[in-house]
Amino acid sequence: MRLESVRIPPRLRGFAAGGAEVFDVTLAGDRIETIAPSPRPARGTLLSALVDAHAHIDKNYTVREAGAAEGNLFAAIERMAAHRAAWTAESLRPRMQRAVTEAWLAGTRALRSHLDWGGAEAPVSLAVFEQLRDEWRGRVELQFVALTPLDLFAEGDAGERIARSVRRAGGVLGAFVYRNDGIAHKLGRVFDQAQEHGLALDFHVDEGLDADATGLRTIAQLTLARGLQGRVSCGHACSLSVQDDAAARDTLALCAQAGIHLIALPSTNLYLQGAWDRTPVQRGITRLREAAAEGLRPSLATDNVQDAFYPYGGYDLVETFGLGVQMAHLAPAADWLDAITVSPARALGLAWDGRIAPGSPADLVLLAATDEYELLDPRGRRRTVIRAGRTLENER
Repeated sequence: MRLESVRIPPRLRGFAAGGAEVFDVTLAGDRIETIAPSPRPARGTLLSALVDAHAHIDKNYTVREAGAAEGNLFAAIERMAAHRAAWTAESLRPRMQRAVTEAWLAGTRALRSHLDWGGAEAPVSLAVFEQLRDEWRGRVELQFVALTPLDLFAEGDAGERIARSVRRAGGVLGAFVYRNDGIAHKLGRVFDQAQEHGLALDFHVDEGLDADATGLRTIAQLTLARGLQGRVSCGHACSLSVQDDAAARDTLALCAQAGIHLIALPSTNLYLQGAWDRTPVQRGITRLREAAAEGLRPSLATDNVQDAFYPYGGYDLVETFGLGVQMAHLAPAADWLDAITVSPARALGLAWDGRIAPGSPADLVLLAATDEYELLDPRGRRRTVIRAGRTLENER
């Protein structure tokens, strides 16, 4: 297969471009064989297949039963907890399967889902997830995070039992962190379990607009103190957006030193954060541009889909990217395409970091957009998904 006259964004290039901006790409089997400058104008934009670093495939498509929370994070938590009480493998599987199928057709090659984990015992969703992970192996690489309330780690053996289950199932340890009492002690116990069981960490942190929510800073400090640089991801960090500029920059500098993978979730945070009794002024997205200035390249991810937290949407990371560009004024837009490719691939520890070069996998997404201004155009988002050098039949 030959892909003629395509732009490859600079942050996705794993080859010396020599000043060229448009390329002809030849595929041989499941690999890229050659990349050469093209003499013709661009006819599309070539990305590596997409990576979704933060999703909730156990919750999705439940809004019709659970109801939408309309901006109230803790109401959403309560509604989903009530709905979760009736979850069975039979009710979970169709929803989880639908999510992975939609992501696959949109061009996603890897997806990390947080699974609600409300107690010491593994939830019913874990067994369903493990089945899907096996069934989708070779198409979508599936990872999971145990999404637990931080307070579970306060005392007793619950944290130990959770960590053992996560290790057995090949997952990532996580927690929901938001202005908890004794936060440093409880986070320290999470880090203890991660170190004892050799687990990576992935936190929901500071998911609100309270300036005194500083869990992100504590996590960065613990990551440095424990020598876990590069093994910790943090999603949301919305409170960083309302903190003093100097304090926020200092926290981000610590995150950069700690190799924290910062993940922003534009759709859910735009829906949940800010007042609902008037037009919201605050956008609820973390400081992406400031993070990049500290050398920390963040990711954009899906988060919730059609549940109490976010009642709309789907698993199209290109659409998520477009919303993030508008929310956080990410310009030039093409300079941020690593947020749905290279950065999340590194956060998930994938074998291929998503940079395009001769010899790299022919797992690609060819967008119709010929320049950055068409990236947010519905026509520009039209795509051909290529997996292992073959075009998927379902083109979007």
